[in-house]
Amino acid sequence: MPNTLYLPELREMLAENDADGLREFCTALHAARTAEFMEGLSAQESWAVLQHAKMPLRTEIFGFLDETKQLEMIETLARQEIAEFVGHLPPDDRVDLLANVRPWIVDELMPLIPTDERRDIQRLSAYPEDTAGAVMTTEFARVSEDLTVGQAQKRIAEQAEELETIYYLYVVDEEDHLRGLLSFRQLVSAMGKPDTQIGDLMERDLVTVNVADDQEEVAEKVARYDLLAIPVVDDEHHMLGIITHDDIIDVMREEAVEDAYRSAAVAPLDEGYLETHLLTLTWKRGIWLTILFFGAMLTALALREYESVIESYVWLVLFIPLVISTGGNMGNQSATLIITALSTADIALGDWWRVVRRELLMGLLLGGFLAVVGYFCALPAAPLPWWPTRLLTAMVIPVTILLVILCGTLLGAVLPLLFRRLGLDPAFMSNPFVAGLIDLVGIIIYMNVALALLPSQSGGL
Repeated sequence: MPNTLYLPELREMLAENDADGLREFCTALHAARTAEFMEGLSAQESWAVLQHAKMPLRTEIFGFLDETKQLEMIETLARQEIAEFVGHLPPDDRVDLLANVRPWIVDELMPLIPTDERRDIQRLSAYPEDTAGAVMTTEFARVSEDLTVGQAQKRIAEQAEELETIYYLYVVDEEDHLRGLLSFRQLVSAMGKPDTQIGDLMERDLVTVNVADDQEEVAEKVARYDLLAIPVVDDEHHMLGIITHDDIIDVMREEAVEDAYRSAAVAPLDEGYLETHLLTLTWKRGIWLTILFFGAMLTALALREYESVIESYVWLVLFIPLVISTGGNMGNQSATLIITALSTADIALGDWWRVVRRELLMGLLLGGFLAVVGYFCALPAAPLPWWPTRLLTAMVIPVTILLVILCGTLLGAVLPLLFRRLGLDPAFMSNPFVAGLIDLVGIIIYMNVALALLPSQSGGL
């Protein structure tokens, strides 16, 4: 809900062209708060307010505005004015923004954007989506290792206004090969020795990512080494750009949202829930729902194959929901644990045997406990007056529960690992998908255990 606290005052200042008041509004608060108070304004009104902030602050406030309003500004305001503004946006932000602008408008804007920025946009746009190259910014502090501390400070002071962040100084040679790194704190600490060369202070053992690396792998590496920014290099170790921690937060949030959608068997949304067209939302939900529907049909077909068993022992029907839900819940737990462990790098593909062994032992423990509970629940339901026969008949339930739980925990653990091995997102192995698969397997196990143990039947299918 828009924050309307300042809206009347803002509109009044705009109507009276109160430059001093609008300038103070832009500078008095954090850029995020300023953008929040502008939520109720139209795109044209917001743009008019931004004109009273200096360019670095203007781009910062713009970055906190709602994406819908950003796109409306880009698409409706004067092309020349917007093109100049886009040239001042952080490289990664402007590429992401233009990717959502209608193509014919981008074609009109690109020739108007300054040459260097236009080439940078074209270069970054060429990298595949969800790779390090698509997330990085090409603005970073670079110095040469033969500079002294004093010279480096002057060089950084010259570059500072054009840089998004100055967490680290990246030491490169004449061909832009990454040679080392120096934190800004190290540079400040060395101010007392201005003649010391950067090459004597810099770190040479660097953590880097390749421009083609998946953004999720980049996020894992940044989190593992607790970095504020990570350099991006090509195969020849040329320094291409950096990925900062705020971009990593966006990546992690994006990946978490995608995993949440997939865990519920919903294709990830490109926009917010309310902004997504009803037909698009129907498609993204319906495609997986249809797959799961046909999976459920297989379960029904499997039940039809065992009609004779069900007709002879109608009481077995009472425990079908218990059997399939227990196996499905166990599979969902295993799948969730393994997918989470893979996403946090807690386990790797090489740990597959340890994972399988651990999950099977877990299945035996939990399956044994629930089998005992299930046995005592089945005793009253078995309609046989002779107790020895009833004791044997009721064994169908605990044996089935144990086998279904073992099967569920094994499938829930192995399938995400298999998907990762195939280069797919383990989150595709969503809980409904695992549950649907185990439903089918559970029915087959249940009926064959009944065929094997019930007095008037023999053998399994």
